[in-house]
Amino acid sequence: MSETATADTVDLVLPQAPGAELYSALDLANSAIALPGGQFLDALGTPSGANQWLVDHDLAPADAGMQEICAARLRSLREQVRALLAAQVGGHPAPAAALAAVNDALIRVPTAAPLGWDSVRGMHRTAPHPIDQIVDQALGILAADAADLLTGPDAERLTACPSTPCNRYLLRSGRRHWCSVRCGDRARAARAYARRTQATTD
Repeated sequence: MSETATADTVDLVLPQAPGAELYSALDLANSAIALPGGQFLDALGTPSGANQWLVDHDLAPADAGMQEICAARLRSLREQVRALLAAQVGGHPAPAAALAAVNDALIRVPTAAPLGWDSVRGMHRTAPHPIDQIVDQALGILAADAADLLTGPDAERLTACPSTPCNRYLLRSGRRHWCSVRCGDRARAARAYARRTQATTD
């Protein structure tokens, strides 16, 4: 189930977590969702899903033709970003491998997209080619976004959704500390069940 899910499928299951509209890297970290029953949805599980995720985040053209090796690089960066988010939330040292992976993505990104021209669009900024250069640029932008999140003023608002089995991260806002209404309802139901169970055993 998880390997064939598309970004649209993931969005149907849960809306973006709070803060993901501000940080694409947070949305990247949350692109594999743990669901009840041990199931997972992975928006990057296939090359076409990864391509669509990048298109939806304005990081690649729709016709990029993503291959599995490129989708795997995106999934790999996601896991490294998740490791850094987990370290930040848990107050632990940043894993050296995760720092190295994010820094590697940062130094590969071009400083600017090339200028191009064609008779249909006229003057326009172009995504570099071939596909691996498109992916390099996307990974660099996502890595920079993750660095901004982890070192900026929003870092102290970063938290992990406490609703089991959810594995998503979000930015706290006020009293809200779940990634979605669904997770909040599940957590409240679990607490109510625990209270009822405790009352019957007393």
